[in-house]
Amino acid sequence: MLKIGLTGGIGSGKSTVSAIFKTLGVPVFDADSAAKSVMESDEVLKQKIREEFGEDIYADGKLDRKKLAGIVFTNTLKLEKLNALVHPAAINAGLQWLKKQSAPYVIKEAALMFEAGSAFNLDLVIGVSAPRPLRIQRAMNRDHVTKEDVLSRMDKQIDEETKMKLCDFVLMNDEQQLLMPQVLQLHQRFSSRIKKD
Repeated sequence: MLKIGLTGGIGSGKSTVSAIFKTLGVPVFDADSAAKSVMESDEVLKQKIREEFGEDIYADGKLDRKKLAGIVFTNTLKLEKLNALVHPAAINAGLQWLKKQSAPYVIKEAALMFEAGSAFNLDLVIGVSAPRPLRIQRAMNRDHVTKEDVLSRMDKQIDEETKMKLCDFVLMNDEQQLLMPQVLQLHQRFSSRIKKD
């Protein structure tokens, strides 16, 4: 089974690409959703987050995501501490998910794939790229946040050019080139590679 990573900066269109792969019948693990889930369900992790960010970071047992984002996206040290707590749990969730899969190839989607070190156990990595102004606009529209909020989050990720150089394949999601044929080409490539092996 081929293990393929899917990454890209904020607003690049990773979720759109994931949705296409899912439509093609490819199992997709969303690391960002898994991270959100473990922050709500893992009691040991929740206690560590409370110790780091205060008891009131959870209100009625639910994580106050807006409050947490306000802390970590304005304080690099706090973001690093949060990532150090959450990434191992999310990576472990991905490994447990992987054990249950039997498809010829699977996709693991993660925004911080290289930053979190989760690319190490993958066979290939696909990057999704889009021009910075378009990524900013998409993120503003999707998350209902200001341009400053988006730029602050972008500053916490490795830059787009560096990230794409670390990838084995790059899909352009610039609203000029059609995305579907690019994904289909990779799907055929991965499928034929598996048949040869």
